[in-house]
Amino acid sequence: MITDITPVILTYDEEPNIARALERLSWARDIVIVDSGSTDRTRAIAEAHPRVRFFERPFDDFASQWNYALTGTGIRSAWVLALDADYILSQELIDELVGLSPAPEVCGYRASFVYYIDGSALRGSLYPSSVVLFRRDRGRYEMDGHAYRLRLEGEVGRLKGTIGHDDRKPASRWKRSQWAYARQEALKLSRARWAELSWADRLRLVPFASVPAVTIYCGVIKGLFFQGRAGRIYSGQRIYAEVVLGVCRCLRLIGRGEGP
Repeated sequence: MITDITPVILTYDEEPNIARALERLSWARDIVIVDSGSTDRTRAIAEAHPRVRFFERPFDDFASQWNYALTGTGIRSAWVLALDADYILSQELIDELVGLSPAPEVCGYRASFVYYIDGSALRGSLYPSSVVLFRRDRGRYEMDGHAYRLRLEGEVGRLKGTIGHDDRKPASRWKRSQWAYARQEALKLSRARWAELSWADRLRLVPFASVPAVTIYCGVIKGLFFQGRAGRIYSGQRIYAEVVLGVCRCLRLIGRGEGP
């Protein structure tokens, strides 16, 4: 099975992350990277790996980048392993890929994540599980607010092995990204019908209502306030993201733009 999988990574200025991600992909015969115009050493680091094929495409949205990766880069394998540059495969998951033998009706596999802050693993997070391994000819991406969604035809299984999420990019870039994400989420919420929304998004319809909920869930229920510096940083990040979304919701509701 593992010889019929092509890892695919989207990148943009991922110098702090890409080498660690590629270290766990030494088993792959072919690795595809689609870059959005990095200005750091992302390309140089990636192309030092003997099996990387590097493509550049101007960024319009994540779904278009992923669909280009699937159809425009000459991938020949039946399966694709869709990764971010800050994803680190566990050895357990790699071993699982070696022995995987999917039934014909199975079109993909979902994996769970372990979230890291500066290399320290958290005991829990809000980061959801997602489909990372799928049959290339049965998947297509669509945008969903600031995020993107993979549409698959067929059954989805679950991998036992986990993937680490360990982003080492500067905090300043993370904060800029939150404003971009929040603007898109605020637009999505303003256009969505009630029945289409998750309970969390229904809560976000009221600006700032999600802030205390996330504070209690991350800090107390997940216990991250008591997991040292890493837990407090992560909780602070999630609270900050909800505050930013609340600001963008207010600005959209009063028709005064969408923040920085």
